Amino acid sequence: MWLRSCHASLTAGAAGRSEAVVNGTHEERSQGMLRLGRREFAPHERVIMAIVNRTPDSFYDRGATFLDEPALTRVEQAVAEGAAIIDIGGVKAGPGEEVTAEEEARRTVGFVAEVRRRFPDVVISVDTWRHDVGEAVCEAGADVLNDAWGGVDPRLAEVAARHGAGLVCTHAGGARPRTRPHRVAYDDVMADILDVTVGLAERAVALGVPRESVMIDPGHDFGKNTRHSLEATRRLGEMVATGWPVLVSLSNKDFVGETLDRPVKERVVGTLATTAVSSWLGARVYRVHEVAETRQVLDMVSSIAGERVPAVARRGLA
Repeated sequence: MWLRSCHASLTAGAAGRSEAVVNGTHEERSQGMLRLGRREFAPHERVIMAIVNRTPDSFYDRGATFLDEPALTRVEQAVAEGAAIIDIGGVKAGPGEEVTAEEEARRTVGFVAEVRRRFPDVVISVDTWRHDVGEAVCEAGADVLNDAWGGVDPRLAEVAARHGAGLVCTHAGGARPRTRPHRVAYDDVMADILDVTVGLAERAVALGVPRESVMIDPGHDFGKNTRHSLEATRRLGEMVATGWPVLVSLSNKDFVGETLDRPVKERVVGTLATTAVSSWLGARVYRVHEVAETRQVLDMVSSIAGERVPAVARRGLA
């Protein structure tokens, strides 16, 4: 049953994509133009958001970009490798030492200002759930507030509206920030994802956030077990069909590790496989650690879909 469901979902996505490409309409990517900061992204454009953790205890890099210079080097490399968005976070998602709003701001605000100065055209996102931190980073030059905890602080959307910033509306299953799921259950996980994310997106627009700057995120791992995250991926086309641009944050997450029984540093292949499926199903933005590898995957999917010409074309032409 699971395999039949997966096959049906992917086949439907492929059929819809093929019809749209033939007709030249790209109907399955009906979300329209995405506008973030100074940048505009076309409906078919697959956008990379590179992760820069300003934390000493990140699950992935263990504090490699906690200090300013390594973090700025990471930004420079990510931009060179094809990232259009830099996502800066001052608190790791998982449990750990308490980080106050003041400390989170200390880790992020000055860094946002420096990235803005050095990279005037890059889109700057900040991963925070706190409205006061959101206010400070927007004043420093942030273009997007990435609310990974599903609107737990409703004033964050008000901050985005006041500054004309973009907003990521995420499904976290009602989890409190920095907690792990425990025996969480859904009657229909995708129905819950759609109800929450679309509701948050509509509220944000009603508050004044530009509609073309709002994204929805299924929140892989957040308030979910591995099977929930796999189902969310398999049914991602249902999110795309809402018309809101879909962001996915898949990079090296636990659902990949559990699915393949791999530790954090051995999850890249599984992440890229999930990225390819998500791209085929219509996701627009990809929050990642491995920028260059992700760029290749997304470009390959774009070319298979008929939305990007090959970089070179020699075979059979000599």
